[in-house]
Amino acid sequence: MSGHWRVRAAALALAPLLLAACSADAPPESPRKSGPPAPGPAPTAQRLPDGVTFTRTTRRLDDGAPLRLSVLTVARNAPVRIRAEHGDGVAQVDTVGALARRAGAVAAVNGTFFDADAPRDTGDPLGLYVAEGILLSEAANGRTALVLPARGKPARITELSSVGRVTTAHGVSRLVDGTNRAPGRIVGCGGTGGDRLGGIGPPVTAPRPGRVCTDQDELVEFTAQWGASTPVGVRGSVEALLDARSTVIGLRSPAGGPLPQDGRSLVGTGSAAHWLRENARTGHDLTVSATVRDREGRAVPIEGTSVLGAGPALVRSGRIMINAAANGVSAGASGTRAPRTVAGIRADGTLLLAVFDGRRPGVSEGATLAEAARELLALGAVEAMNLDGGGSSTMVVRDRVRSSPSDPGRTDEDRQREVSNAIVVVPEAHR
Repeated sequence: MSGHWRVRAAALALAPLLLAACSADAPPESPRKSGPPAPGPAPTAQRLPDGVTFTRTTRRLDDGAPLRLSVLTVARNAPVRIRAEHGDGVAQVDTVGALARRAGAVAAVNGTFFDADAPRDTGDPLGLYVAEGILLSEAANGRTALVLPARGKPARITELSSVGRVTTAHGVSRLVDGTNRAPGRIVGCGGTGGDRLGGIGPPVTAPRPGRVCTDQDELVEFTAQWGASTPVGVRGSVEALLDARSTVIGLRSPAGGPLPQDGRSLVGTGSAAHWLRENARTGHDLTVSATVRDREGRAVPIEGTSVLGAGPALVRSGRIMINAAANGVSAGASGTRAPRTVAGIRADGTLLLAVFDGRRPGVSEGATLAEAARELLALGAVEAMNLDGGGSSTMVVRDRVRSSPSDPGRTDEDRQREVSNAIVVVPEAHR
C-alpha cells in the first residue's frame, strides 16, 4: 500500500526529555519474535513525563523477517491535546516535522491519505477530515476513521459517513456534495449525490481507493481553511461568496478567485449552479451544516474534535478484524509488506500511535495488514486501524525523525515525504 492511494493509490510543560542509554540513533536492536515481549535487553526507550512514552524496537515476523517499530503511547489523563494539524491550506502539503513545529507538538505522525495526483492542491485529504471541530473534507462514506475528542475523553475508532446541506432563510435546502475539493473530481469515490465511475453507470456509494469518480452536478463548500483563493471553475459554474456571518455578498461565474476574509464560498456546477442562481441572493443568509454519523447511524458530535478518515480497521473488541473490502482495499494491498502508520486504543483509553518501517531489506521489511494487526494486539490494543502508509509513514518526537521513512534521501530527516496532515501531541501550554 503506498503512502497515498495511487491515483497514484505528547505531556509536557516542556520538561526535558529523558533518554535511555540507547537512542533512536543507536544501531538496530536485536530482533525479537512477534508477540508479547521476550526476556532479554529492553528495547530502545525514551520516556516523556506525565503519561507519554516513546519506544523503538525490532521484532521478527513469523518468517524471520525483521520489523522495526516506533511506538508512541499517550495515557488518557496525560496533560496534552491530541489533534490534527495541517499547513497553511488544507490541500497543501508539508513534512510531519514541519507540521509538528507549527503545532508546538512534542510528537507527531502522518495522518490521512491524500490526492497526490491532483493537477494542483495535491494535499487534498481523501475522505473525512475534521480539525478542531471544523469539517474540512467530507467522508468517503463507510470508511474507518479515528476520532480524537477533547482531553480526558477516550479516542474512538469507527466507520463514519457525513452529509452536508445548505439551507436558505426560507427553508429551501440542497445537498452539499463536498468540502474543500475540486467540484466533479471525487478521488476514492464513496461520496453522495451521484458520483459515477467514468461519468456513466449507477452511482458509486462505496469507497473505491485508487479510482476517480465524477459528477457534473455538484455543490462544493470552500472554507477559510482551504486557502486564499478557490480553483478556477468550469464554464457555467457559479460561486456564491459568504461573509463570516454566512450572508451572501456576491456571485461570480465562472467560479474561482479570492475567498472572503473569514468567510467561505459555495461552488456549483450543472444543476447546482442553477440552484445557486435561484437561491443565493445577495444580502440573504445561507446556512451550511454537516452531520457525521457512525456505523450504527448515530450522530457523532464533532465540536472540539479531530477526525481522520483512512482505514481499514485492524482490531475490534480485542480481535483481529480487517474490514479491507468495506474500505475498498484490495487483497493485494492488504497482503503486501509495506511501511505503515497505525493507531490503536487500549482498554484503559491509552492511545497508541505506531510506525512500522519498511522497504529496507534486512533491516525492516514492513508489515502486511494482518501482521500490523498482530503487532497492535501485542501492544495491548483492543481497537486499531490503518492510517496513511508507504513513503508517508513518519514519526517525529522532540523535533527529530524517529522512524526511517522509505523515500530517497541521505538521512531520515531528508527522507520525509510532504503529506497532507498529521496527528500531533501538543503540551497543554501550547493549546
